[in-house]
Amino acid sequence: MRRIGIAADFMKRFLPLCYRVFVLAVSFFLTDAASSRAAEKAAEKIVVFPSTPYDSYLIYESLVVFWLFILSLLVIIRLKLREIERIQALGVEEEDRDAPLLE
Repeated sequence: MRRIGIAADFMKRFLPLCYRVFVLAVSFFLTDAASSRAAEKAAEKIVVFPSTPYDSYLIYESLVVFWLFILSLLVIIRLKLREIERIQALGVEEEDRDAPLLE
């Protein structure tokens, strides 16, 4: 009897959730279809490139800072990998049986 009660509780919670998801999906597609005509009309008015030199300067400056940051990350990663290779070449990770123990 308890198993039937658990299944019934699950169905009571699951079915309203399915209906909510279905209504949400339908409303999403309807709003998307309704706004597609407005998006086509507004697409002609959107300015892709900045109209003032100051705005273009800001955009290019941001791009330069972004790429400098990416390149510096690559350099740091390469340096760390070289350091790891150097430590592995020294054999520090290998256990030495004659090494004194710290107690």
